[in-house]
Amino acid sequence: QVQLVESGGGLVQAGGSLRLSCAASGRTISSYAMGWFRQAPGKEREFVATINWSGAITGYAHSVKGRFTISRDNAKNTVYLQMNSLKPEDTAVYYCAADTNGSSWSNWGQGTQVTVSS
Repeated sequence: QVQLVESGGGLVQAGGSLRLSCAASGRTISSYAMGWFRQAPGKEREFVATINWSGAITGYAHSVKGRFTISRDNAKNTVYLQMNSLKPEDTAVYYCAADTNGSSWSNWGQGTQVTVSS
């Protein structure tokens, strides 16, 4: 069983940057695709970014493409989300997820709050 713990959230002004981390424990995540999702108040959870097991393939939601970068360090069992040029509409709880079965996001972290002030 993989446990995921997000960190790095906080309050930042529009135009600023944050780097989120997702530390995994219980099992190595080196063979899993990983993803970041977010949920704003009153809205459904939405996809933000994904990365394949090796880090060679990434994908982004249109709303964050060019501003956010997902990466991973399999030696540290950690996935990152670098967020630049943040906007107030990026305010949300950000969740890390692991695809441990090859077909669905089966493991989730507890989330970390990101608040962007205008």
